Amino acid sequence: MKSVTLAVDAMSGDRGAAVAVSAALAAVTENEALSVILVGIRSELEALLYGVDRDSGSAGHPRISIAEAVDVVRMNERPSHALRHKQNASMAVALRLVRDGEAQGCVSAGNTGALMAFGRSIIRMYPGIERPAITKLIPSLRGRCHVLDLGANVDASAENLYQYALMGSLMASAISDLPEPRVALLNVGEEEIKGNEQVRLASHLLAQCDTINYIGYVEGSDLFRDVADVVVCDGFVGNIALKTGEGVAGLLIELLEQAFSRGLYGRFVGWLARPVLGRLLKLMDPARHNGASLLGLQGVVIKSHGNANERALLAAIRQATKEVEMEVPRRINDRLDDLML
Repeated sequence: MKSVTLAVDAMSGDRGAAVAVSAALAAVTENEALSVILVGIRSELEALLYGVDRDSGSAGHPRISIAEAVDVVRMNERPSHALRHKQNASMAVALRLVRDGEAQGCVSAGNTGALMAFGRSIIRMYPGIERPAITKLIPSLRGRCHVLDLGANVDASAENLYQYALMGSLMASAISDLPEPRVALLNVGEEEIKGNEQVRLASHLLAQCDTINYIGYVEGSDLFRDVADVVVCDGFVGNIALKTGEGVAGLLIELLEQAFSRGLYGRFVGWLARPVLGRLLKLMDPARHNGASLLGLQGVVIKSHGNANERALLAAIRQATKEVEMEVPRRINDRLDDLML
């Protein structure tokens, strides 16, 4: 098993460093090949990892270390301000560990715009790629679908969408072991005349690319129906689609739990259906699918949901570990030159 070291930005999430420490401990416990560098304010992290007193008997973990960072990027900070004034923030330090080879991947639950700005500045982009894209796997009827962009850029040109499709196709080949992943553009209809100018032009570009299995347009309802393996859109549309899907999943989980906890009959039916319901709830639980890849950067960078709990952050760490093990950035970079226009 390949050894992996991840830098985890422990300070930037909404729930504080305690969640990062707990998730790191859970991650190294379940994966003997994983080491974690927690990045943040040393005194706070040591207190959480070792106890208030390092001699108190709490031993931490031999595969968890701490890298000092004296600042934190707040969720409401402008990326440009963070880039100028927060070079010693936990987010930036974690990315520099990846750049310098001390870690093979980075996980952060912090400010998305700042993470993207620092990533472009510190780790750099693939040659020829203009903008990064946020992508993640979402559950579909018979598998999972890569969707991008989910919020890195609210506007995207036809060329940007074409580049997203290239990277998404290579990502699906690497992660999901699909030789010819089905690539589609998210649109308001399946007809060729539908959509704005950027989407129609991107469709024309993709149709001319012999190395991409482009299947045309899909609608929002197709995201979960196993119609495509990669769905491409701009960040504004993608972020709304993702948040809507997560909201619907949360609503269904809550309604099911209420239905099978009310009254004797409801509890009895719930007990009978427990095996099926358990699988269904796991499939719909957004925390199990937490962790989005920042595609376009020359390194593994995973963006966790800002409000992630321990279980959700653990899922993001697993995602980063998988991408490092499968050498996703190298595999994308090796083939990107051959596919660029």
